[in-house]
Amino acid sequence: MIFRKYASFALAAVVAVAGTLAYAQDVVPDPALADLTPEQMVDMRQDLMKANGGLLRSAGSLTGADAVAAADTLIVNYTNLSVLFPEGSDVGDSAALPAIWQNPADFQAIWTSGIEAATAMKAAAEAGDADAYQAANRALGATCGQCHQTFRAPS
Repeated sequence: MIFRKYASFALAAVVAVAGTLAYAQDVVPDPALADLTPEQMVDMRQDLMKANGGLLRSAGSLTGADAVAAADTLIVNYTNLSVLFPEGSDVGDSAALPAIWQNPADFQAIWTSGIEAATAMKAAAEAGDADAYQAANRALGATCGQCHQTFRAPS
């Protein structure tokens, strides 16, 4: 039973990540992440989410190469985060709710949306389209909020 749940989650993760490759310019999760212990995965995803939060708060004032670099970082972070929630990684100081593993397709869809929004940010920044960049930045922030409301315990 547990293997079936894990296999379903892993399949959903692979499909979600593969489906975003066209958007994320062939960014794939760091293979070294698979070697992390569950505790290390919790630490890594918390660090990446804190970094994303800080980056999103400052992204609205960025332009040019700085905006492109911020979007690139967000694309990589979201891609890596998409694989940092395997079954059994709800250990330690994790606020991850069981809904992550009960609804893996919904959970992975949020990562896909985040990668797409970060990719739209990058395209807008490269084109110098400040309005589209801001809209993509807001969309990415909304994706974070959606995930936190559904899949994260209140802090």
